[in-house]
Amino acid sequence: MKPGEADPEAAVAVKVRDLHFAYPDGSEALTGVDLTIRAGERVALLGPNGAGKTTLLLHLNGVLQPQQGTVEIAGTGLTKRTARDLRRKVGIVFQDPDDQLFMPSIESDVAFGPANLGLTGGALEERVTEALRTFGLEELREVAPHQLSLGQRRRAAVAGVLAMEPELMVLDEPSSNLDPAARRELADVIRRLPTTTLLVTHDLPYALELCPRAIVMDAGQVIADGPTRQILADEGFMRAHRLELPAGFNPLAA
Repeated sequence: MKPGEADPEAAVAVKVRDLHFAYPDGSEALTGVDLTIRAGERVALLGPNGAGKTTLLLHLNGVLQPQQGTVEIAGTGLTKRTARDLRRKVGIVFQDPDDQLFMPSIESDVAFGPANLGLTGGALEERVTEALRTFGLEELREVAPHQLSLGQRRRAAVAGVLAMEPELMVLDEPSSNLDPAARRELADVIRRLPTTTLLVTHDLPYALELCPRAIVMDAGQVIADGPTRQILADEGFMRAHRLELPAGFNPLAA
């Protein structure tokens, strides 16, 4: 079994069943979503704009409550009573790292989350140092976020979320606006993540590079769930659901 692939014996990290949600204006964002992700998997969540991906993510971290159906993260079912605890199990790295980095130094940014969870003293310092070391940021610990490159800031944002030891890591468009070197460096970081990882992206080659499995959403439903390469190679399916590979890119040859 390769890294990031499903282990059928692993615990279930995410279980969504018959999830429905409509916004107050009546627009239906989710119309019966079903999916299961096992611990340790690295999965791409794909789909055109308006497919329902963001609404699904807002359920996974407890911001939205199901109107019908169920959501479970590492065995905890989402209810109004459990939403706060569930949010601690799900770490989301936003597309713009400046939405997450706001402290005077990278070190204090990475420490912010675990400190708010009650970690102090040597345990906190050890947690922060380990996160910085994992992402090659230890020598930059005292540097202010605005002095870093976009790639470094994105790695720092991932480090800050990982330091909170979530059960599920969600990366929202992690490769956007990165130059090739930073893109490669971040891919190396994502491969080393010790948590279950959900990568939400329009960057289909990146999804193929990092995620053995892809879940595709459209019109509020899961319409495909399987090996990433197999899904991307289905030209008719890709065209029907407004998913486009870069010109000349062949997923069967990549």
